[in-house]
Amino acid sequence: MAESEAARAARRADIERALARYPHLNPAALAELTNYFTTEASALDVGLIASNPDVTAAYCQFRADHLDRLRLADWLRGLAVAAALGAVLLGLLWPAF
Repeated sequence: MAESEAARAARRADIERALARYPHLNPAALAELTNYFTTEASALDVGLIASNPDVTAAYCQFRADHLDRLRLADWLRGLAVAAALGAVLLGLLWPAF
C-alpha cells in the first residue's frame, strides 16, 4: 500500500529540518539523510526539497558531498559493463581474424 501524502509530507519536513542543520549533523542523522535520498525519496520529493529556498544551499552542499560522488561500486559496475561490451565485440570480430 502506498504511503499517504500526509505521511510523505511529514517525512519531507523531517528531512528538511535535518538538512537545515547540515553539515552539523551526527553520523546517525547523516546516514538517515543519505538513506532517504538514495532509497526512499521519489523524484517529486527531491524536487520539492531542492526547491525549498530555506534548505536549497544545504541540499546542494549535501548532494555534492555525499550523493554525487562515484563510489567503488559505481566504478566496478562501469568496468563490468565495459568488459561485457568488449567480450561481445571480441566475439563478433573474432571470425574476422
